[in-house]
Amino acid sequence: MRVEPDLEFIKYLKSAGGDSLKKCFQCATCSVVCPLSTDDSPFPRKEMIWSQWGLKDKLIADTDVLLCHQCGDCTAYCPRGAKPGDVLGAIRSYMYTHYGFPQGLAKLASSGKNTPLLIGIPAVIVLLMWIISGGMHIPSSEEFAHNGFGHFFGHWDFHWLTKNVAFIDAIMLPTAGLASYAAFKGVTNLWKAMTKQYGVNVEFRPSTKQFIAEFIMPSINEIIAHTRFKKCGVNLNRAKGHLPLLLSFVGLLIVTGYSAFTQDVLGAFIPSLHGPISQLNPIKWLANISAIALIFGIATLWANRSSQEAEEGKTRNFYDWFLIYEIMAVGVTGLAAEIFRLVNIPLLAYPIYYFHLVAVMMLFLYMPYTKFAHLIYRTTAMAFERYRESDYVTTKSSE
Repeated sequence: MRVEPDLEFIKYLKSAGGDSLKKCFQCATCSVVCPLSTDDSPFPRKEMIWSQWGLKDKLIADTDVLLCHQCGDCTAYCPRGAKPGDVLGAIRSYMYTHYGFPQGLAKLASSGKNTPLLIGIPAVIVLLMWIISGGMHIPSSEEFAHNGFGHFFGHWDFHWLTKNVAFIDAIMLPTAGLASYAAFKGVTNLWKAMTKQYGVNVEFRPSTKQFIAEFIMPSINEIIAHTRFKKCGVNLNRAKGHLPLLLSFVGLLIVTGYSAFTQDVLGAFIPSLHGPISQLNPIKWLANISAIALIFGIATLWANRSSQEAEEGKTRNFYDWFLIYEIMAVGVTGLAAEIFRLVNIPLLAYPIYYFHLVAVMMLFLYMPYTKFAHLIYRTTAMAFERYRESDYVTTKSSE
């Protein structure tokens, strides 16, 4: 086989956390100690070989790269200090940029030097919408006590939809739509690449309903249960932060769906629902619990990451820290805005709420290109893993 290494790809891996790549001398200790590696598909040894050879095309279509949970066992037991987990993490970050759409936005979100722009774009958009809305002012304590953030973007006498909800929808819905389309396009291209690499042929295709029921839902259930995460040894404490963080997003998704339904749909017929959600409402309890769980989870991951860098010499990189900062910003600004609303200090609550909207928009906008994308890509890899072992696939080939 003729090997044509991609030298630029190797340079990228070294700069994105895989700087110890060349220390690997193929002893296979990593594959032996990895609790997720199987006899039929051992990793990360083969990924270390491909990385050293610069075989980019094979790595960006490799299911095992996405199934790796970066437990840390391979790195802890490597006799050469090659840190295979970091190498696979660097490959994943490259994947998200490679499959990202549009490419300009994907590349923008791939480098720390672009951080001012990454923050500035959402900050300017939200600020412009705030100015255009005519609601850019600090309300009196009496107004704030009555309306909360319900008049952040102003007020109009339109029965069917409040001005505040209309402007938030105008900001967040296109952002979420772009992120959803970009994620779908990315995992679709990933699926095609994996299908080609693994020689998957199908005699008949499952329906959408069958595909969701047989492959997507079992993968999601496994992720929520943290089945593979719990097999980790060295970095098992990551699950203590990862699980509450994941559950907090599920809780906040429920809260957002409830709020959208009551504000946008029921609110058209019951105007009283346009106000802040009552503190006695169980949905409000879920919102507050989820916010606390989010901050606890991301703080645990923050502490774990800092400890690894200080004690284990783990490489500090933009790929890992950007998402940590981003999620922490969402949690802290959201909880702080709620606290200052409860104590009725609009002078502090309104600016903090502005930063909260910016942080939420950033989370949505950059989801397909940052470490957050692993939720989508890993689910796809798990579904593909099940799919290629199913009866739908008539021909399979090994890597």
